Amino acid sequence: MPKIIRHSSHYDEQNNGVVMNPIWLLMLAVGLVGSNSLVLSPLAAEVAGSFAPRSPEEVMIASAIYGGAVAVSALIVAPHGDRVGLRNALIWALWALTAALGLSAVAPNLWMLAGAQALAGVAAGVVLPACYGLAAELAPKGREAATLGRVILGWTISMVAGVTLSAILADATHWRVVFAVLGGFGVAISLALTILTTETRPRAVGRPPAPWTVLRIPGVTSGLTSVALFMIAFYGVYAYLGTHMTQVLGVSTALTGLVTLSYGIGFGLAAPLDALADRYGPARATPTVLAVLVGLYLLLGGVHASALGILAVAAIWGVFQHLGLNLLVGRLAAIDPTRRAAIMGLNSSVTYVAMFAGTAGFKPIFLTWGHAGSAVAAALCLLPALALALAARRGLQVPAE
Repeated sequence: MPKIIRHSSHYDEQNNGVVMNPIWLLMLAVGLVGSNSLVLSPLAAEVAGSFAPRSPEEVMIASAIYGGAVAVSALIVAPHGDRVGLRNALIWALWALTAALGLSAVAPNLWMLAGAQALAGVAAGVVLPACYGLAAELAPKGREAATLGRVILGWTISMVAGVTLSAILADATHWRVVFAVLGGFGVAISLALTILTTETRPRAVGRPPAPWTVLRIPGVTSGLTSVALFMIAFYGVYAYLGTHMTQVLGVSTALTGLVTLSYGIGFGLAAPLDALADRYGPARATPTVLAVLVGLYLLLGGVHASALGILAVAAIWGVFQHLGLNLLVGRLAAIDPTRRAAIMGLNSSVTYVAMFAGTAGFKPIFLTWGHAGSAVAAALCLLPALALALAARRGLQVPAE
């Protein structure tokens, strides 16, 4: 199995007593990607002011371009990590992301900003699969879920700290400073990974196979289908939750932000529970977690008229969303170590397509039946994923495989 050499002064064989653990660097890399993914939304009005007469809606075009670039890059570029090594691919992509953040900070107009975000998307499409793949390679036997869970915590960092602190920094200084600071973090993470790790993975000769060939590997198709359903359900509800809170319930923007904070805190607090997934095994844990999520979506629909009820459920939602994401991504990462970059690339591509599908597909549901209808639709969306998980648990052969 490909491995990464850790310098003994920084890392021990048990992943404990760490001065600088590569797993934490992977977590910070995911946090950097997540921060850039989410930061334009709260800064859109200020950015539009710098590029007058542009509107905040036009600024969000850059965010849409970023998401599209991530999906394409994860599908086409990320599989090359199997040939050059995940560690090398990660470091090169982080430097590209750092450059894109720097270009975003100095963009003289909106289209230059959109171009910089397109480059950031190409880089992020490699960073995320490489981080998830390396987490699987570095994980000690029997601690795969706990290790991947620590890397996934990067999304909590981006949601709770990255976006919140970026908004405060932009208010105190300028939105360009936000991208400059994120770029500085990118330099630090890239340098740390370069110094503390060494790629020893054998390199394949020639071009990698087409990324979709991994769909022939047993378990990949059903795994990606589950990820797609999981993400469509999440984004279908999350995308319109703020609108429901402010326009339907009439609460303040500040309280609406607390819902995101509550979700993010729950997502982060779930990390210690990842050890339970290792103890009971993904096959046993996944159906349970997905079944609880089905119930939570129904509960979100049930409390649609109460802002405080939504706030309370959001924290529990974050806990089980973390566990579900960990289990589904971990299952994919464990299928075939020799094609891990390609599989994780498809995972990231499916995730960003699902983001678009959930947001677009749930819009008519929300406009017709409101938040309660969206929550019920999300619960129904998860039922096929739950059926696949139960089939895997029982050792049944899924026809699509």
